[in-house]
Order: sequence, then structure tokens, then C-alpha cells
Amino acid sequence: MQWLPCVPLGRDGATVSGVARSRPTDERLRVWRSFLEVHATVVGHLEEEMAEARDLPLAWYDVLVALSEAPDRRLRMQDLAARVLFSRSGLTRLVDRMVAAGWVAREPCPQDRRGMFAVCTAEGSAVLRGASGIHLRGVWEHFDRHLTDADVAALDAVLGRILAVEREG
Repeated sequence: MQWLPCVPLGRDGATVSGVARSRPTDERLRVWRSFLEVHATVVGHLEEEMAEARDLPLAWYDVLVALSEAPDRRLRMQDLAARVLFSRSGLTRLVDRMVAAGWVAREPCPQDRRGMFAVCTAEGSAVLRGASGIHLRGVWEHFDRHLTDADVAALDAVLGRILAVEREG
């Protein structure tokens, strides 16, 4: 099989339009690895800073942000799972712990007896307000300050394109 520098693959991983499957170039694999390392490093810093300053796991912060951005600060659990940026596994248990802390409430969905809403409480909103400055400062310190306006535009275009294609599929 001939290896080509970057040919789109079909869902089966074999071919698209009759072109043989390709292996990314060494440079593209290096960039992919750097992307993963940057993500892990920045998220690690954000997690550590949030835990030190507020004793707040970053996943909890993520849930509070998703709920605060939703209409009436509420989302069905399946919609919340689609919006959280961190691990979706264990989301039910995570929300259970947030309910016990008083930061989230569960409410039944009137249209679907099996469905439940997760709702950000007033206490959860207060926790989010108190933690958002720490998070935003961390995003600036570990990510944003390293980018020029041109970098931001290029990243936005590239990542937006990848997300659009992957979400279609």
C-alpha cells in the first residue's frame, strides 16, 4: 500500500473516493502530539489552581458553566452530557455529588416522565461567580497570553473546521 501525506479516510478507515488509506506525516503526528500535550498541561494547571483556590474540581466548574449558560439555568441530563467539556462518563454520579453539595437540583421533565433536568441552584451560581475569576485568569496565564490575534484567528478557523466536519459525521 502506498502511504500518502494526508488523505481523508472513510468511516471504515480504508478509502475515500478510491484513494488508499494514508498515514499522517511525521510533522502532522508531532503537531497532533503537541496539541494533546498542550491540552493536558493547560487543563492540569487549571484543575490545580481551581482546587487550590476554591477546592472545586474543574469538572464541577464545567457543569456549573454549562448550566449557567442554558435557558433557566437548566438542562436535561442528556443535553448536559453533550455540553460538558470533560469526561461524560460518571456524569450522573458527579451531578449526584453536586446535588448533595446544594449546587445543583434535579427536577422532573414534564414532557418525559423518565427524563430529569439538572438545574443550577442559587448556591451553585454563587460558587460559579466566585470561581470564574480564577478560571479566566488561568486561561489567560496558560493559554491566551501566548497567542497573537493572528494565532487566535488561525486556531479558530482550523478548530472550527475540524469540529464542523466531525460533528456532521
